[in-house]
Amino acid sequence: MDGYWKKKRIKSCERNLFRMKNDKYKGKKVLVTGADGFIGSHLAEALVNCGADVRAFCFYNSFGSWGWLDNSEKKGCFEVVMGDIRDRNFVEKSMKGVDIVFHLAALIAIPYSYSAPQSFVETNVMGTLNVLEGALKQNVKRVVHTSTSEVYGTPKIMPITEENPLQGQSPYSASKIGADKLCEAYHCSFGLPVVVLRPFNTYGPRQSMRAVIPTILGQLLSGKKKIELGNLKPKRDLTYISDTVEGFLKVGIAKNVEGEVIQLGTGKTYSVNDIAKLAMKVLNCRADIVSKKERLRPDKSEVMILQSDPSKANKILKWESKVNLEEGLLRTAKWLEQNLNLYKTNIYNL
Repeated sequence: MDGYWKKKRIKSCERNLFRMKNDKYKGKKVLVTGADGFIGSHLAEALVNCGADVRAFCFYNSFGSWGWLDNSEKKGCFEVVMGDIRDRNFVEKSMKGVDIVFHLAALIAIPYSYSAPQSFVETNVMGTLNVLEGALKQNVKRVVHTSTSEVYGTPKIMPITEENPLQGQSPYSASKIGADKLCEAYHCSFGLPVVVLRPFNTYGPRQSMRAVIPTILGQLLSGKKKIELGNLKPKRDLTYISDTVEGFLKVGIAKNVEGEVIQLGTGKTYSVNDIAKLAMKVLNCRADIVSKKERLRPDKSEVMILQSDPSKANKILKWESKVNLEEGLLRTAKWLEQNLNLYKTNIYNL
């Protein structure tokens, strides 16, 4: 892989995100739950860049860690509150004086949901209920709830629109369906100004190694000649992190979207096998691909294809993805190469 970076000029993901501008956030008090995580940290930084007064809700831990915000270039530009999304009173207090809430705090690892389904219900369903209750009591002007394309399961109708039926093929997806429906109920029952944003598979710097793209890139960058994956056939619609964050920024201040479900996707799909081969091309290396039993989902739980119809986001938000998969893989690999020591590439991460 020597010299492969010299063939491409790669700009850092963080720098691109910091260039995002949206003057409508100036003077707005914004709460981001899950700000210590992958998408949440990028979103918190982008909001700071837009002039928002950002309160970052991070998961309480004895290390006092702010997750990915610990080493943020924007550290000192946002307020951090540390707590637990499952604590109703704390969640409500964190919303005091807030105009907009971006709710991203969640458990998202599908394999872990088979082992700990109760944790997913308590965090994703009850945690969302706490956010909705708190927003109602604190008169928040806009709640953006983060959904997932996994709520569709393997679809019977393609491409997927926001009208597709929902089916819970894993405890994770079932918990997110429950959370989405609570948002619907609170809008219909109490007039809460909530919108459900449904990203398809987001990838990029800072993503957990349990996700397919960091798993592939991490093993290749570690020099492995055999990369271990699960089922190679499932196809996914992959959106680079800067595009997903732009969607969040747009929906946070969009007019007349209360009660809506809006999905973010590229409209294109790649199989796991396709992604692995493209990653090898990007890194100019070769490795055998091995499907390991312990990485497989139960047969009826595996979602075989997720392909979005992004026309609603394009119409309502004037949003569309800009970064293609090859460029996104290059950007992600560049960052991952510099931060590989933060990951355990030699074990399977649930």
